[in-house]
Amino acid sequence: MMKTSLRCILAGFASCTILYANASPLQPKSVDEFTGQELSAQYYAYPYTDSPAPALTPAPDGYEPFHIEHYGRHGSRWLIDQRDYEYPVAELEKAERNGYLTPLGKETLELLRDIAAKEQGRCEELTDMGALQHQLIGERMVRNFPQVFAPGSTVNAKSTIVIRCILSMVNELNSINKLAPGVKVLADASNADMRYMNFDDTTGVKIRKAAKKKELKKFQAKYPEKGVFLTRLITNPEFIRDSIDNSRVERRLWRVLSNMQSHIGMPWLTDRVFSREEQHGQWMRSNANWFVEAGNSKLTKNRAQYSQRHLLRNFIESADTAVASPRVSANLRFGHDGMVLPLTVLMEINDYAREINSLDQLEQSRWYCQDIIPMAANIQMIFYRPTDSIATDDVLVKVLLNENEIVLPGTPVSGPYYRWKDLRKYYLEKLDSFKE
Repeated sequence: MMKTSLRCILAGFASCTILYANASPLQPKSVDEFTGQELSAQYYAYPYTDSPAPALTPAPDGYEPFHIEHYGRHGSRWLIDQRDYEYPVAELEKAERNGYLTPLGKETLELLRDIAAKEQGRCEELTDMGALQHQLIGERMVRNFPQVFAPGSTVNAKSTIVIRCILSMVNELNSINKLAPGVKVLADASNADMRYMNFDDTTGVKIRKAAKKKELKKFQAKYPEKGVFLTRLITNPEFIRDSIDNSRVERRLWRVLSNMQSHIGMPWLTDRVFSREEQHGQWMRSNANWFVEAGNSKLTKNRAQYSQRHLLRNFIESADTAVASPRVSANLRFGHDGMVLPLTVLMEINDYAREINSLDQLEQSRWYCQDIIPMAANIQMIFYRPTDSIATDDVLVKVLLNENEIVLPGTPVSGPYYRWKDLRKYYLEKLDSFKE
Protein backbone atom coordinates (compact mmCIF):
# COMPACT_ATOMS: atom_id res chain seq x y z
CA MET A 1 0.00 0.00 0.00
CA MET A 2 1.24 3.47 -0.87
CA LYS A 3 1.65 5.95 1.96
CA THR A 4 1.91 9.72 1.93
CA SER A 5 4.63 11.42 3.92
CA LEU A 6 3.34 13.73 6.63
CA ARG A 7 6.43 15.85 6.25
CA CYS A 8 5.64 16.38 2.59
CA ILE A 9 2.15 17.53 3.47
CA LEU A 10 3.40 19.90 6.15
CA ALA A 11 5.86 21.33 3.68
CA GLY A 12 3.02 22.44 1.47
CA PHE A 13 3.03 19.60 -0.99
CA ALA A 14 -0.44 18.38 -0.21
CA SER A 15 -1.24 17.61 -3.81
CA CYS A 16 1.77 15.34 -4.28
CA THR A 17 1.27 11.70 -5.19
CA ILE A 18 3.45 8.78 -4.39
CA LEU A 19 5.44 7.72 -7.41
CA TYR A 20 6.79 4.49 -5.99
CA ALA A 21 4.82 1.32 -5.67
CA ASN A 22 5.46 -2.39 -5.34
CA ALA A 23 9.21 -2.13 -5.96
CA SER A 24 8.82 -1.68 -9.74
CA PRO A 25 10.22 1.12 -11.89
CA LEU A 26 8.04 4.04 -12.81
CA GLN A 27 6.46 3.44 -16.17
CA PRO A 28 7.42 6.31 -18.45
CA LYS A 29 4.63 7.77 -20.52
CA SER A 30 4.57 7.36 -24.26
CA VAL A 31 6.16 9.93 -26.56
CA ASP A 32 2.67 10.89 -27.75
CA GLU A 33 2.01 12.20 -24.23
CA PHE A 34 5.09 14.43 -24.11
CA THR A 35 4.66 18.18 -23.86
CA GLY A 36 6.68 20.43 -26.13
CA GLN A 37 8.86 21.18 -23.12
CA GLU A 38 9.65 17.48 -22.65
CA LEU A 39 10.43 17.04 -26.34
CA SER A 40 13.18 19.61 -25.80
CA ALA A 41 15.34 16.74 -24.47
CA GLN A 42 18.35 18.11 -22.55
CA TYR A 43 16.79 21.59 -22.53
CA TYR A 44 13.80 20.37 -20.52
CA ALA A 45 13.53 22.60 -17.47
CA TYR A 46 13.32 20.90 -14.08
CA PRO A 47 9.62 20.15 -13.59
CA TYR A 48 9.31 20.98 -9.88
CA THR A 49 9.51 24.75 -9.94
CA ASP A 50 5.84 25.53 -10.52
CA SER A 51 4.42 22.11 -9.54
CA PRO A 52 4.85 20.00 -6.39
CA ALA A 53 7.66 17.48 -6.14
CA PRO A 54 6.65 13.86 -5.45
CA ALA A 55 5.82 12.80 -1.93
CA LEU A 56 8.23 10.36 -0.35
CA THR A 57 7.71 7.02 1.37
CA PRO A 58 8.36 7.28 5.12
CA ALA A 59 11.36 5.42 6.47
CA PRO A 60 10.82 2.01 8.07
CA ASP A 61 9.94 2.19 11.76
CA GLY A 62 12.92 2.93 13.95
CA TYR A 63 15.08 4.44 11.16
CA GLU A 64 16.02 8.04 10.41
CA PRO A 65 18.24 9.71 7.80
CA PHE A 66 21.77 10.69 8.77
CA HIS A 67 23.66 11.24 5.51
CA ILE A 68 23.20 12.30 1.86
CA GLU A 69 25.42 11.69 -1.19
CA HIS A 70 24.41 13.88 -4.14
CA TYR A 71 25.39 14.86 -7.66
CA GLY A 72 23.40 17.53 -9.47
CA ARG A 73 23.45 19.07 -12.91
CA HIS A 74 23.59 22.83 -13.05
CA GLY A 75 20.24 24.56 -13.42
CA SER A 76 18.74 26.04 -16.58
CA ARG A 77 21.29 27.97 -18.59
CA TRP A 78 21.71 30.20 -21.59
CA LEU A 79 22.69 28.40 -24.78
CA ILE A 80 26.37 27.70 -25.27
CA ASP A 81 26.75 29.00 -28.84
CA GLN A 82 25.96 32.69 -29.34
CA ARG A 83 25.31 31.97 -33.04
CA ASP A 84 22.17 30.10 -31.98
CA TYR A 85 20.72 33.47 -30.99
CA GLU A 86 22.18 35.57 -33.80
CA TYR A 87 21.63 33.41 -36.88
CA PRO A 88 17.81 33.03 -36.75
CA VAL A 89 17.50 36.79 -36.19
CA ALA A 90 19.62 37.54 -39.26
CA GLU A 91 17.66 35.12 -41.45
CA LEU A 92 14.22 36.37 -40.40
CA GLU A 93 15.37 39.97 -40.78
CA LYS A 94 16.08 39.21 -44.46
CA ALA A 95 12.45 38.19 -44.82
CA GLU A 96 11.33 41.24 -42.83
CA ARG A 97 13.17 43.62 -45.16
CA ASN A 98 11.29 42.09 -48.09
CA GLY A 99 7.93 42.24 -46.31
CA TYR A 100 7.53 38.46 -46.22
CA LEU A 101 6.93 37.81 -42.51
CA THR A 102 3.64 36.32 -41.33
CA PRO A 103 2.09 37.61 -38.08
CA LEU A 104 3.69 34.61 -36.31
CA GLY A 105 6.96 35.42 -38.07
CA LYS A 106 6.85 38.97 -36.74
CA GLU A 107 6.07 37.73 -33.23
CA THR A 108 8.90 35.20 -33.40
CA LEU A 109 11.42 37.76 -34.65
CA GLU A 110 10.46 40.17 -31.87
CA LEU A 111 11.04 37.44 -29.29
CA LEU A 112 14.36 36.44 -30.88
CA ARG A 113 15.60 40.02 -30.87
CA ASP A 114 14.64 40.38 -27.22
CA ILE A 115 16.36 37.20 -26.07
CA ALA A 116 19.45 37.87 -28.24
CA ALA A 117 19.85 41.30 -26.62
CA LYS A 118 19.50 39.83 -23.13
CA GLU A 119 21.98 37.07 -23.97
CA GLN A 120 24.90 39.39 -24.76
CA GLY A 121 27.83 38.23 -22.64
CA ARG A 122 25.83 35.45 -20.95
CA CYS A 123 26.41 32.35 -23.10
CA GLU A 124 26.58 29.19 -20.96
CA GLU A 125 25.64 31.06 -17.78
CA LEU A 126 22.95 30.18 -15.26
CA THR A 127 19.56 31.81 -15.85
CA ASP A 128 17.08 33.13 -13.30
CA MET A 129 15.13 29.90 -13.71
CA GLY A 130 18.27 27.86 -13.08
CA ALA A 131 18.90 29.72 -9.83
CA LEU A 132 15.30 29.14 -8.71
CA GLN A 133 15.48 25.43 -9.49
CA HIS A 134 18.38 24.92 -7.12
CA GLN A 135 16.92 27.15 -4.45
CA LEU A 136 13.81 24.96 -4.38
CA ILE A 137 15.77 21.70 -4.48
CA GLY A 138 17.76 22.89 -1.46
CA GLU A 139 14.57 23.84 0.37
CA ARG A 140 12.97 20.46 -0.25
CA MET A 141 16.12 18.62 0.77
CA VAL A 142 16.04 20.29 4.18
CA ARG A 143 12.29 19.82 4.62
CA ASN A 144 12.36 16.18 3.54
CA PHE A 145 15.42 15.21 5.61
CA PRO A 146 15.60 17.64 8.56
CA GLN A 147 17.69 15.21 10.64
CA VAL A 148 20.55 15.49 8.12
CA PHE A 149 20.53 19.27 8.47
CA ALA A 150 20.22 19.48 12.24
CA PRO A 151 22.38 22.03 14.10
CA GLY A 152 25.98 20.86 14.19
CA SER A 153 25.80 18.79 11.01
CA THR A 154 28.21 19.37 8.12
CA VAL A 155 27.46 20.00 4.44
CA ASN A 156 30.49 19.53 2.20
CA ALA A 157 29.73 20.98 -1.25
CA LYS A 158 31.92 20.77 -4.34
CA SER A 159 31.42 22.10 -7.84
CA THR A 160 33.17 21.79 -11.15
CA ILE A 161 35.05 24.96 -12.05
CA VAL A 162 32.34 26.12 -14.46
CA ILE A 163 30.54 29.25 -13.26
CA ARG A 164 26.98 27.98 -13.87
CA CYS A 165 27.75 24.96 -11.69
CA ILE A 166 29.30 27.11 -8.96
CA LEU A 167 26.26 29.41 -8.95
CA SER A 168 23.93 26.39 -8.84
CA MET A 169 25.80 25.26 -5.74
CA VAL A 170 25.60 28.73 -4.20
CA ASN A 171 21.84 28.95 -4.73
CA GLU A 172 21.22 25.52 -3.22
CA LEU A 173 23.47 26.26 -0.25
CA ASN A 174 21.74 29.60 0.32
CA SER A 175 18.45 27.75 0.81
CA ILE A 176 20.08 25.27 3.17
CA ASN A 177 21.66 28.07 5.21
CA LYS A 178 18.33 29.87 5.39
CA LEU A 179 16.34 26.87 6.63
CA ALA A 180 19.12 25.22 8.65
CA PRO A 181 21.30 28.03 10.02
CA GLY A 182 23.08 25.74 12.49
CA VAL A 183 24.68 23.66 9.74
CA LYS A 184 28.39 24.02 9.00
CA VAL A 185 28.74 24.56 5.24
CA LEU A 186 31.97 24.02 3.33
CA ALA A 187 32.12 24.87 -0.39
CA ASP A 188 34.86 24.44 -2.97
CA ALA A 189 35.52 24.33 -6.73
CA SER A 190 38.92 23.01 -7.70
CA ASN A 191 40.75 21.22 -10.49
CA ALA A 192 41.91 18.84 -7.78
CA ASP A 193 38.47 17.18 -7.76
CA MET A 194 37.83 16.98 -11.51
CA ARG A 195 39.05 13.37 -11.78
CA TYR A 196 35.73 12.24 -10.34
CA MET A 197 33.60 15.40 -10.68
CA ASN A 198 33.99 15.88 -14.44
CA PHE A 199 35.86 12.89 -15.85
CA ASP A 200 35.72 11.23 -19.25
CA ASP A 201 38.07 8.45 -20.28
CA THR A 202 39.99 8.77 -23.52
CA THR A 203 39.14 5.29 -24.75
CA GLY A 204 35.42 5.81 -24.12
CA VAL A 205 35.44 9.09 -26.03
CA LYS A 206 36.97 7.39 -29.09
CA ILE A 207 34.40 4.59 -29.00
CA ARG A 208 31.48 7.00 -28.72
CA LYS A 209 32.80 9.22 -31.50
CA ALA A 210 33.04 6.21 -33.79
CA ALA A 211 29.45 5.20 -32.98
CA LYS A 212 28.22 8.73 -33.63
CA LYS A 213 30.04 8.92 -36.93
CA LYS A 214 28.43 5.71 -38.15
CA GLU A 215 25.29 4.54 -36.34
CA LEU A 216 24.05 7.86 -34.95
CA LYS A 217 24.53 9.68 -38.23
CA LYS A 218 22.61 6.94 -40.08
CA PHE A 219 19.78 7.07 -37.53
CA GLN A 220 19.47 10.86 -37.49
CA ALA A 221 19.24 10.90 -41.29
CA LYS A 222 15.80 9.27 -40.88
CA TYR A 223 14.60 12.50 -39.23
CA PRO A 224 15.79 15.25 -41.58
CA GLU A 225 15.24 18.93 -40.91
CA LYS A 226 13.06 19.92 -43.87
CA GLY A 227 12.39 23.53 -42.93
CA VAL A 228 8.60 23.21 -43.33
CA PHE A 229 8.17 25.38 -40.22
CA LEU A 230 9.39 28.36 -42.25
CA THR A 231 6.08 28.44 -44.13
CA ARG A 232 4.48 29.47 -40.83
CA LEU A 233 6.90 32.40 -40.51
CA ILE A 234 7.52 33.52 -44.11
CA THR A 235 4.87 34.07 -46.80
CA ASN A 236 7.01 33.62 -49.95
CA PRO A 237 7.92 29.98 -50.80
CA GLU A 238 10.47 31.03 -53.43
CA PHE A 239 12.27 33.23 -50.91
CA ILE A 240 12.40 30.30 -48.48
CA ARG A 241 13.80 28.05 -51.20
CA ASP A 242 16.37 30.48 -52.59
CA SER A 243 17.42 32.65 -49.65
CA ILE A 244 17.17 30.61 -46.43
CA ASP A 245 19.36 27.74 -45.20
CA ASN A 246 16.37 25.71 -43.99
CA SER A 247 18.17 23.02 -42.01
CA ARG A 248 20.55 25.41 -40.27
CA VAL A 249 17.79 27.82 -39.29
CA GLU A 250 15.61 25.00 -37.98
CA ARG A 251 18.36 23.58 -35.81
CA ARG A 252 19.33 26.91 -34.24
CA LEU A 253 15.80 28.25 -33.87
CA TRP A 254 14.75 24.99 -32.24
CA ARG A 255 17.44 25.39 -29.60
CA VAL A 256 16.46 28.98 -28.83
CA LEU A 257 12.72 28.40 -28.63
CA SER A 258 12.92 25.10 -26.73
CA ASN A 259 15.28 26.74 -24.24
CA MET A 260 12.81 29.56 -23.51
CA GLN A 261 11.57 27.45 -20.60
CA SER A 262 14.96 28.19 -18.99
CA HIS A 263 13.87 31.78 -18.37
CA ILE A 264 11.19 33.01 -15.96
CA GLY A 265 8.26 34.66 -17.70
CA MET A 266 9.32 34.10 -21.33
CA PRO A 267 6.61 33.14 -23.86
CA TRP A 268 6.39 29.61 -25.27
CA LEU A 269 6.20 29.76 -29.07
CA THR A 270 7.63 26.31 -29.79
CA ASP A 271 4.24 24.62 -30.19
CA ARG A 272 3.11 27.28 -32.67
CA VAL A 273 6.30 27.51 -34.73
CA PHE A 274 7.10 23.79 -34.95
CA SER A 275 4.69 20.99 -35.78
CA ARG A 276 4.44 17.93 -33.57
CA GLU A 277 6.29 15.93 -36.24
CA GLU A 278 9.14 18.45 -36.32
CA GLN A 279 9.41 18.46 -32.54
CA HIS A 280 9.41 14.68 -32.46
CA GLY A 281 12.18 14.57 -35.06
CA GLN A 282 14.36 16.93 -33.05
CA TRP A 283 13.75 14.89 -29.91
CA MET A 284 14.58 11.61 -31.66
CA ARG A 285 17.89 13.05 -32.87
CA SER A 286 18.81 14.33 -29.38
CA ASN A 287 17.61 11.27 -27.47
CA ALA A 288 19.65 8.96 -29.68
CA ASN A 289 22.72 11.15 -29.23
CA TRP A 290 22.43 10.95 -25.45
CA PHE A 291 21.92 7.20 -25.55
CA VAL A 292 25.18 6.85 -27.48
CA GLU A 293 26.82 9.06 -24.85
CA ALA A 294 25.70 6.98 -21.87
CA GLY A 295 23.47 4.02 -22.71
CA ASN A 296 24.34 0.36 -22.28
CA SER A 297 24.82 -0.92 -25.80
CA LYS A 298 27.06 -3.00 -27.98
CA LEU A 299 27.17 0.10 -30.23
CA THR A 300 29.63 1.53 -27.70
CA LYS A 301 31.02 -1.82 -26.49
CA ASN A 302 28.91 -1.56 -23.28
CA ARG A 303 31.46 0.93 -21.97
CA ALA A 304 29.76 4.34 -21.99
CA GLN A 305 28.31 4.13 -18.48
CA TYR A 306 31.75 3.45 -17.02
CA SER A 307 32.89 6.99 -17.79
CA GLN A 308 31.56 7.72 -14.29
CA ARG A 309 33.30 4.88 -12.49
CA HIS A 310 35.39 7.34 -10.46
CA LEU A 311 32.27 9.27 -9.43
CA LEU A 312 30.41 6.19 -8.19
CA ARG A 313 33.50 5.02 -6.31
CA ASN A 314 33.74 8.47 -4.72
CA PHE A 315 30.11 8.16 -3.62
CA ILE A 316 30.90 4.81 -1.99
CA GLU A 317 34.09 5.97 -0.28
CA SER A 318 32.42 9.12 1.02
CA ALA A 319 29.46 7.10 2.27
CA ASP A 320 31.80 4.66 4.03
CA THR A 321 33.30 7.57 5.96
CA ALA A 322 29.86 8.83 6.92
CA VAL A 323 28.58 5.41 7.94
CA ALA A 324 31.56 4.92 10.24
CA SER A 325 30.91 8.26 11.94
CA PRO A 326 28.27 9.02 14.59
CA ARG A 327 27.79 12.47 13.03
CA VAL A 328 25.28 13.57 10.40
CA SER A 329 26.40 15.10 7.12
CA ALA A 330 25.80 15.65 3.42
CA ASN A 331 28.18 15.63 0.44
CA LEU A 332 26.76 17.70 -2.41
CA ARG A 333 28.39 17.78 -5.87
CA PHE A 334 27.45 20.09 -8.74
CA GLY A 335 28.36 19.45 -12.33
CA HIS A 336 26.92 18.45 -15.68
CA ASP A 337 24.47 16.28 -17.58
CA GLY A 338 27.37 14.28 -19.01
CA MET A 339 27.97 12.93 -15.50
CA VAL A 340 24.41 12.47 -14.25
CA LEU A 341 23.32 10.43 -17.26
CA PRO A 342 26.04 7.73 -17.28
CA LEU A 343 25.98 7.62 -13.47
CA THR A 344 22.26 6.81 -13.65
CA VAL A 345 23.01 3.98 -16.06
CA LEU A 346 25.99 2.75 -14.06
CA MET A 347 23.87 2.60 -10.89
CA GLU A 348 21.15 0.74 -12.85
CA ILE A 349 18.49 3.17 -11.70
CA ASN A 350 15.00 2.26 -12.94
CA ASP A 351 16.43 -0.25 -15.39
CA TYR A 352 18.09 2.48 -17.46
CA ALA A 353 21.02 0.07 -17.78
CA ARG A 354 19.03 -2.35 -19.94
CA GLU A 355 20.94 -3.21 -23.09
CA ILE A 356 19.58 -1.67 -26.29
CA ASN A 357 21.53 -2.41 -29.45
CA SER A 358 19.55 -0.52 -32.06
CA LEU A 359 18.77 3.19 -31.94
CA ASP A 360 15.49 2.40 -33.66
CA GLN A 361 14.39 0.64 -30.44
CA LEU A 362 14.82 3.63 -28.13
CA GLU A 363 11.33 5.06 -28.41
CA GLN A 364 9.68 1.65 -28.10
CA SER A 365 11.91 0.83 -25.13
CA ARG A 366 10.94 4.16 -23.49
CA TRP A 367 14.53 5.21 -22.88
CA TYR A 368 14.06 8.96 -22.48
CA CYS A 369 16.97 11.30 -21.83
CA GLN A 370 14.83 14.16 -20.46
CA ASP A 371 13.53 11.94 -17.65
CA ILE A 372 17.13 11.63 -16.45
CA ILE A 373 18.82 14.92 -17.32
CA PRO A 374 16.46 17.86 -17.27
CA MET A 375 18.13 21.10 -16.26
CA ALA A 376 19.02 20.79 -12.53
CA ALA A 377 18.86 16.98 -12.71
CA ASN A 378 20.08 15.32 -9.53
CA ILE A 379 20.79 11.98 -7.89
CA GLN A 380 20.41 11.80 -4.12
CA MET A 381 21.43 8.82 -2.01
CA ILE A 382 19.77 9.07 1.41
CA PHE A 383 21.27 6.92 4.17
CA TYR A 384 19.28 5.74 7.21
CA ARG A 385 20.28 4.03 10.41
CA PRO A 386 18.38 2.81 13.47
CA THR A 387 17.66 5.55 15.97
CA ASP A 388 19.13 3.41 18.77
CA SER A 389 22.24 2.11 16.97
CA ILE A 390 25.10 3.10 14.67
CA ALA A 391 25.85 -0.47 13.59
CA THR A 392 26.99 -0.33 9.97
CA ASP A 393 25.26 -3.58 9.01
CA ASP A 394 21.89 -1.99 9.71
CA VAL A 395 22.27 1.00 7.38
CA LEU A 396 19.59 1.43 4.70
CA VAL A 397 19.71 3.61 1.61
CA LYS A 398 17.09 5.17 -0.65
CA VAL A 399 17.98 6.79 -3.97
CA LEU A 400 16.12 9.65 -5.62
CA LEU A 401 16.43 10.55 -9.29
CA ASN A 402 15.13 14.08 -9.76
CA GLU A 403 13.43 13.69 -6.37
CA ASN A 404 11.53 10.58 -7.50
CA GLU A 405 11.95 7.34 -5.58
CA ILE A 406 13.40 4.70 -7.84
CA VAL A 407 14.25 1.03 -8.18
CA LEU A 408 17.79 -0.29 -7.78
CA PRO A 409 19.41 -3.66 -8.46
CA GLY A 410 18.69 -6.24 -5.78
CA THR A 411 15.77 -6.74 -3.42
CA PRO A 412 14.60 -3.85 -1.25
CA VAL A 413 14.12 -4.27 2.47
CA SER A 414 10.96 -2.22 2.33
CA GLY A 415 9.51 -0.07 -0.47
CA PRO A 416 12.37 1.99 -1.95
CA TYR A 417 14.75 1.17 0.93
CA TYR A 418 17.75 -1.12 0.31
CA ARG A 419 20.37 -2.55 2.63
CA TRP A 420 23.52 -0.51 2.04
CA LYS A 421 26.01 -3.33 2.61
CA ASP A 422 24.36 -5.36 -0.17
CA LEU A 423 24.15 -2.47 -2.63
CA ARG A 424 27.71 -1.42 -1.81
CA LYS A 425 28.98 -4.94 -2.48
CA TYR A 426 27.13 -5.07 -5.80
CA TYR A 427 28.51 -1.74 -7.02
CA LEU A 428 32.08 -2.45 -5.93
CA GLU A 429 32.07 -5.82 -7.68
CA LYS A 430 30.77 -4.12 -10.81
CA LEU A 431 33.43 -1.40 -10.66
CA ASP A 432 36.21 -3.87 -9.88
CA SER A 433 35.24 -6.02 -12.87
CA PHE A 434 35.69 -3.11 -15.30
CA LYS A 435 38.78 -3.42 -17.46
CA GLU A 436 40.49 -0.13 -18.32
